[in-house]
Amino acid sequence: MKNKVLKVVKIGGKLIEDESKFAEFLNDFVALRGPKILVHGGGNLATEIAGKLGYKTQMFEGRRITDADSIKVITMVYGGLINKNIVAKLQILNENAIGLCGADGMSIVSKKRPVKEVDFGFVGDVEKINSEFINSLLEQNIMPVFSAISCTEEGVLLNTNGDSVAAEIAKAMSDIYETELYFCFEKKGVLANAENDDSVIQEITSEKYQELLEEKIISDGMLPKLHNSFQALESGVKNIFLGDFRLLNKESVYTKITD
Repeated sequence: MKNKVLKVVKIGGKLIEDESKFAEFLNDFVALRGPKILVHGGGNLATEIAGKLGYKTQMFEGRRITDADSIKVITMVYGGLINKNIVAKLQILNENAIGLCGADGMSIVSKKRPVKEVDFGFVGDVEKINSEFINSLLEQNIMPVFSAISCTEEGVLLNTNGDSVAAEIAKAMSDIYETELYFCFEKKGVLANAENDDSVIQEITSEKYQELLEEKIISDGMLPKLHNSFQALESGVKNIFLGDFRLLNKESVYTKITD
């Protein structure tokens, strides 16, 4: 019988770059009771550092094309600079965190995205989560901090969508725990009007989701989050929430995904 609630929290790169908001988020995160996992992004910083190194960032319909140079930068920035800074901040707050990517313990196994209309290069789609390894850390009161880098069975590192990583971890861990999934980003939730930050849709059912898709109300950046959310809900994740840096304390407006 599942007697513990596991919270899987994904934080976007824009929030990490805002020092005051990120500090408030971390305080709320540390205050969460019970086992928890943090997944982070960091695309803007990777783009900035790639530019300083003379590498050009290529995008297709808002998604990053990860060539051989880009995967080096992403590994350094996501798995190194951002990940270890987060771990250090959590340690100062007395949270015994450990920084990981998908290669550690083969925790996030993926396959290279097939070439269709465009070759995304070293981009991975998650195939398997090593829930036993992750749970072994949680049982030792070690809190995993995952960067959005996965690994193929042949040992190739791949850039992977952070929202997908968080959703897949939550889905896999739902066999062991009651899982809750939180997407924390720069907006207060899913907006009915992309130009109005206060137009938060506070509850989205699968029926409402289809309506929003048909009416083309959901912006491109929100589509992967909602797609991952409903897949996770169908796969046993108990509760899913979307909101800004204050989401974890539930004192602000946010969006909840329900059946």
